[in-house]
Amino acid sequence: MTTSRSIESRASWTAAIAALALFAVNNGAPLIMVVGLKAVAEDLDVPRSVPALASSLAWLGTGLGGIPMGWLAERIGMRRVGISGAICVALGMVVSTYGGIWGIYIGHGLLIGLLGNGAFNAPLMTYTTRWFDRRRGTALALIMSGQYVAGVFWPTVFERGIAAYGWRTTMLGFACAEIALALPVALIFLRPPPAAPAAGSYGAGPMPGGQVLGLNRNLVHLLLSVGIFLCCVPMALPSAHLVSFCTDIGISRAHGAAMLSVLLGCAFVSRQFWGWASDRIGGLRAILAGSACQAVALSLFLSTQDEMGLFAVATAFGLGFAGIVPSYVLALRELFPASEAGWRVPVMAFAGLLGMATGGWMGGLLYDQFGSYAVAFEAGVVSNIANLLVIGFLVIRKHGGGVMVVHMLGVK
Repeated sequence: MTTSRSIESRASWTAAIAALALFAVNNGAPLIMVVGLKAVAEDLDVPRSVPALASSLAWLGTGLGGIPMGWLAERIGMRRVGISGAICVALGMVVSTYGGIWGIYIGHGLLIGLLGNGAFNAPLMTYTTRWFDRRRGTALALIMSGQYVAGVFWPTVFERGIAAYGWRTTMLGFACAEIALALPVALIFLRPPPAAPAAGSYGAGPMPGGQVLGLNRNLVHLLLSVGIFLCCVPMALPSAHLVSFCTDIGISRAHGAAMLSVLLGCAFVSRQFWGWASDRIGGLRAILAGSACQAVALSLFLSTQDEMGLFAVATAFGLGFAGIVPSYVLALRELFPASEAGWRVPVMAFAGLLGMATGGWMGGLLYDQFGSYAVAFEAGVVSNIANLLVIGFLVIRKHGGGVMVVHMLGVK
């Protein structure tokens, strides 16, 4: 016999706000190298590409580390994993200030990425979904907005710290902030979630075993992972190259940076809307709608050259792409049993981070080859269209092609 009683409570939102705070703090860690890239390169007398690799290693380690850390969090609890992660991020900052470039690589790739933020990124997503059943999409959108909070707050702090005290002291200062901010939050607020509902009951997801959408369950998981990779490749292009793109067409670096801030600010606001919408139309349909908006906005970068027009396009891009990644997590929870979330969410999240890394790298590579970002944006649009085909196929499998449009305008 099933029950319709919800697990959501005030404690659910306390857990979500704690997760938001942890995302906002820990997503700042890789940004020190982004802000201090020139200073680090000059200090170590190396090309900028050498320290730039540190940020990539941190993000790659975050995605890869989420898989074992997600497994561990399911067994010993998110609180212990979070405490360990906060300590490792702080240690990573300390190690990065010693030992030259190899100290930076070990500090960022292993400690900040694999063992540090790997303990927070995907595991916190899974942890949050276990507190919610009715407003899971809204909660996911809220906590994952932490990356935008980090992007707005930390770079200014780091720029002033590096200018006044140097990059090493700034890293040590962030290590202290990590211990002072993230560690207490993990210790106090990451309490065990409610007991998982019995298989087949409200909020537990589908029964274990059997097919998903009439297909092999692991094939569906693979398609979701391919889909998130394909949509994160174009997602990374404006985030990584918008300022450089602006300077190439005669717009000042300051105005390009302001344009990026507008993009991220709109993304923060619209992510809350997409979370609300995904709870009503479902994760897959929210992905399809958001991905379509992203494809249209990305294509407009190819035909817009004036400053005001690009501000409008950046706004549209921020409004469109923001809800895609949380909707993937929601879709996975809708399609698979709660008992499998501990490993399926981290694997899919890793595919998304790999897509972000690929998109940022691809944009630079294609620019070097062709001397223009046009080819990079064209490749991004192609990747986005491929994503729409994959997700559209899954939407049709779940909802049926004949009523898909009507359902996207209605409720589940």
